Amino acid sequence: MGVTPIEGLGAITRIAPRAAGLRLKHGRFRSGLVTMTETLRLSLDALRAHKLRSFLTLLGVILAVTTLVAVMSVVAGLNFYVADRIANLGANVFVLNRFGIITSEDAWVKAQKRPLVLREEFDKLQTGMRTASQIAALLGTNSDVRHGNDLLENVSILGVTPNFSEVRGFSVASGRFLTASDQEHRSPVCFIGTDLVKKFFSNVDPIGKTIRAGTHSYEIVGVSAVIGSALGQSQDNFVFIPLETFSKEWGTQRDSLVLFVQAQSAELMSASEDEARMLLRAWRHIPWDGPDNFGIIGSDSIMGLWQSLTANIFTVAVGLTAIFLVVGGIVIMNIMLASVTERTREIGLRRSLGARKMHIVLQFVTESAVLAATGGLMGIILAYAVVAVARALTSIPMRTPMSAVILSLAVSTSVGLFFGIYPATRAAKLDPIEALRADG
Repeated sequence: MGVTPIEGLGAITRIAPRAAGLRLKHGRFRSGLVTMTETLRLSLDALRAHKLRSFLTLLGVILAVTTLVAVMSVVAGLNFYVADRIANLGANVFVLNRFGIITSEDAWVKAQKRPLVLREEFDKLQTGMRTASQIAALLGTNSDVRHGNDLLENVSILGVTPNFSEVRGFSVASGRFLTASDQEHRSPVCFIGTDLVKKFFSNVDPIGKTIRAGTHSYEIVGVSAVIGSALGQSQDNFVFIPLETFSKEWGTQRDSLVLFVQAQSAELMSASEDEARMLLRAWRHIPWDGPDNFGIIGSDSIMGLWQSLTANIFTVAVGLTAIFLVVGGIVIMNIMLASVTERTREIGLRRSLGARKMHIVLQFVTESAVLAATGGLMGIILAYAVVAVARALTSIPMRTPMSAVILSLAVSTSVGLFFGIYPATRAAKLDPIEALRADG
């Protein structure tokens, strides 16, 4: 069937208003885009016309952004460093020991009264825990180590179980790690860090050689891969010996085991910590409302303690940044007020040619925001330079997160917008006729 003229006319009358509406919206969008583009161009022209004044105006914003980005770079770098070097206990591993994390002298005094973590409890946990894949144990002391006439002071002598390297993720560079046979026979063998290799065996293979720690001698059966340092302390200055050997030759009545418990999966970490806590509390007959007399340390608790410490640094940085931004914002407002006075005739001319108050407000607010955003960009560039120099000249781990750049730029632009409102409204309220009569 064909369409009658009346039906066609009805369809046209329905479509025409929609098309007209779309054209109107498109026209408004184009008009707004042209207005914004023109306003931005005028703002940039005004800033280029007074380069020195604009730069001096931005000093507060530049210092604020530089401080914020630099401090966030230090904090982010240290957080990554601590997470990688200190809080990294191994895959799905938490520590169970006598003290846990102590943050005050009073807590330390109370912790001295806690019972030791004994071998019997280690054995019970090994057989009783269902959520743990394996548990490693450690005892330690410090001693001087000798080979021939060479001496290395303050070396960590650590008695460990054969599964310690698996739980903690140690890599073997040469030789082998300690075995169950070494443990069972209390063998005088050791696995050493690279600091000892550099000191005693720089040009020879250390495997099979003997070193002397205190009054005891040990045959080297393996060498660890390089670990590096943490907070300036070498992590490669150690001698691992079998735990039973350590107990026989170095053990005392006050020895308390440090246990490294590896959960079966990351999802079971929390459940595994709860299970270990429940079993120990039951064996030690701790009342249901009594505090733990042992400590459980996970990567999360270490990072939580660290982040609570760095929060103070960040708070100080935010305070300094706020002061700089307020000072910079006030300077921007004063400069914009002076700019309004200087450009009174220009404002009158624009108003007489049809510019509305909204256009004048938009121009000056945009100019203020662009001014502050330019200061933010300069501050970010300066912060990157400071971070690069600090990274080259010091051992401070620093990394600039993109969030710091975005936050700094957003804050600086917001300051420009806020402090540009008053000058902009003052410019918009000028009488066009009186403004045209102004000198300029």
